Order: sequence, then C-alpha cells, then structure tokens
Amino acid sequence: MGATTVEDLFGIDRLLTDDEKAIARTVADFGAKRLRPHVADWFEAGTLPARDLAVELGALGLFGMHLDGYGCAGTTATQYGLACLEAEAVDSGLRSFISVQGSLAMFAIHRWGSEEQKQRWLPDMAAGRALGCFGLTEPDFGSNPAGMRTRARRDGDDWVLSGTKMWITNAPVADVAVVWAQTDAAGGSRGIRGFVVPTDTAGFTASEIRHKMSLRASITGEIVLDDVRLPADAMLPEAEGMRGPLSCLNEARFGIVFGAVGAARDCVNTALDYAGTREVFDKPLSGFQLTQGKLADMAVELGKAYLLAIQLGRIKDGGAIAPEQVSLGKLNNVREAIAIARECRTILGANGITLEYPVIRHANNLESVLTYEGTSEMHQLMIAKALTGQDAFR
Repeated sequence: MGATTVEDLFGIDRLLTDDEKAIARTVADFGAKRLRPHVADWFEAGTLPARDLAVELGALGLFGMHLDGYGCAGTTATQYGLACLEAEAVDSGLRSFISVQGSLAMFAIHRWGSEEQKQRWLPDMAAGRALGCFGLTEPDFGSNPAGMRTRARRDGDDWVLSGTKMWITNAPVADVAVVWAQTDAAGGSRGIRGFVVPTDTAGFTASEIRHKMSLRASITGEIVLDDVRLPADAMLPEAEGMRGPLSCLNEARFGIVFGAVGAARDCVNTALDYAGTREVFDKPLSGFQLTQGKLADMAVELGKAYLLAIQLGRIKDGGAIAPEQVSLGKLNNVREAIAIARECRTILGANGITLEYPVIRHANNLESVLTYEGTSEMHQLMIAKALTGQDAFR
C-alpha cells in the first residue's frame, strides 16, 4: 500500500468545490514559485519585501478578496480561508500580511466607512498600491482593548489624536492606519471610535519593532500619535463602541482558523518526507513504531482541524456564524498546530532546529499566532460564556 496524505484520509477534496480548489492551487503555486525560495532568508534577516509583494498579491486578488466592490474579488469566506491556509503553509507572517490588509484595515473601511473613505482607499489597497494597518492594541491594553488610553478630542471641526499603539503589523510601511481611540464628550460620540489616518499626517510616526524571535518575515511596528490633527470626515461614521474593532478582529480570526491548518500541514508533510528518507539502524525512521504513533496522532488532529475550518467556512458563507464559533476554531486549530509543529521538530531531530526545514520557523511563528487576535485564554472564556451564560472576563 502506497503513502497517502492527511487530506486523502479525511476526504477533504470531496468537501470542496472546483472553485475553492482552484483558488487554493493558485495560492499554493504562487507560494511555491515566489515565496518558498526566499522565506527562510526573510525570516533569518527579520524582513519582508512588503511593497514588491503587495503588488503581486494584489494582482492575484488576495487583498480583501472576500469583500464586494471597490476592486475586491468578492469571493466566499471559505475561498478566502483556503487562500489563508495556503499562504500560512508558507509562513504565518505572509498570511498575517494578507489578513491585516484585507480583514482588518480594508474590512474596517468597507464595513464601517463612508462612501468617500471607501472610494479613496479600497481600490488602491485591493491592488496593493496602498498598504494599511490596524491600530488597536496598546502597550498596556491587549486582551482588554476597551481600556485603551489613546484619545481623540474635538478641536473646532477637527479631531486631534494622541496615544500609542503597539505590535501593529505593517505599521512602518503602511500608507493608511485605521486607529481606534476613546472620544471625548464634546464631539457628541462617547466611547471608542475608529479613524482613517493617512500615515503622512503630521504627528504620526511608526517605528519598527526588532529583535523578534517569531513572525520575523513580517514587519511589526509601534505607532505614536502626537496630536495628530484630522478633519471631521476622518472618523468611520458607522462604528461606535467596541462593536467596530471586534467585528474586524473576528474577520482576521476566521483567516487564522484556516491559516493554522496550513502551517500544521506543512510541518506534517515535512516530517513525513524526512522520516521516509532518514535511515536509523538500517531502516527508514518512518518504519519505527514510536515515529508512526506520532505521525498518526498528528494526522488525526490535523484532519479534525481541517474539518472544523471547512465547517466554520460553510456557516460563515451562510451568514450565521457567531463570535464564539470563530473562537472555537481559533482556539482549537492554533493550539493543535503549535503542538504538531513541536512534535514534528522531534522527528527531525537536530535538523529540526535549522532553517533548512520550515518546522522551527512555523513553531516560532505560531507562538505569536497563539497570542494575537485573542489569546487562548480569552477564547476559552468566550466559548465558556456561550456555554454557561456567565461572563468570567471581570
């Protein structure tokens, strides 16, 4: 009996339409030809050629691909998820690049922005001519973004923003930032509001965060807002309170549900190939029972994560997905993906710690994925709140 794949074991192809498979192949082919030959070097150097890649990814239609109009492809959620899966199979930083542009910055403008804001930014962002970032997290406020200290005060007809945002993907290379801030009472709009901020606005600076050991093929920054003066129409008119930023986070989390499967699959496939060619005591490593036990267990968890992602994609395409369902997918799939990456590293032995193989890179990246867009603990609480009706956040 010949070797088979996890997808074959679970009959994954039978669950996907021809269009879904075509999108996955397109992204996988682009990843194989354009990204995989360079990603280890980008990771080691702690950089990403964001501008060059943006135009290429835009030409493929990957930015805001699940949005309608304004140059966006208008795909289904499942098609978008499969694109994320194939992007993260190359590297989590690359999927994050796509997610932040499309599911955070573009989605915020598309869902909550004015028509003028949409026309101004979305076509260029979809094409990769303009890059966006999403300023929510602060140095002291990650899991509790409602406590943010960034303030927007009214001064005549203008808004003036002051504060700091931290761990903001794409910030140092972005042309526009969607920034969330507490508003004052004078503007008649108490609570958190979003603002579309061109990054060349006076008082806006974004410095790159270096010395990361995770998501190194990704550009991360700190945003400082020093009395950034904006016109009244810079505010996202439809977003008031935490509903706005949380809706964007759910979009990004959905991409992670699929993306984590891609990282785990790449690790399993690497381990299978390595174990099949590495000889130990005169036979392939894959012929030993302990190794086979590891591979079988990982295949089961990878397949279940695949099925969960597809199920959530179908629910989202039906328009009925709930935040706790996205939390379920994010919690399970990232948690299992990082466990798979660590286990695969043991199969590769000392070779598993080098960038000649992708496993340690995926493992390091997944440490960040485990944390951002809601930690595992926060998603546990969201799921448990749905189950019990009790809010344990406070």
